[in-house]
Amino acid sequence: MHSLQEWYCSVSDVTILTLAEYHWRFESIHPFQDGNGRVGRLILFRECLRHSIMPFVIDNDHKMYYYRGLSEFGQTPGFLVGTMQSTQDVYQAWLRYFNEELLEGLKM
Repeated sequence: MHSLQEWYCSVSDVTILTLAEYHWRFESIHPFQDGNGRVGRLILFRECLRHSIMPFVIDNDHKMYYYRGLSEFGQTPGFLVGTMQSTQDVYQAWLRYFNEELLEGLKM
């Protein structure tokens, strides 16, 4: 974990690719007995916000693509990055929907 953090902290421009690699490395270490995926995705969510990158949530429609992306990241990083980008679009749509609902509620 220490070397993972050293690598991550040395990156000067964090991008979605950087976050995908961080997540892949974290999941490869598998530091906890249970909950590694949930913890890893929560860290990614926080890091997205920290670096002004649109967050994402892996929903059921994208779960198998996410697992494929993780398993093949070493050979083909684009699978995981593409899944993350696709779910960013879903998250952004959720934000729009709930913000509109909130605004409608406030107009009453």
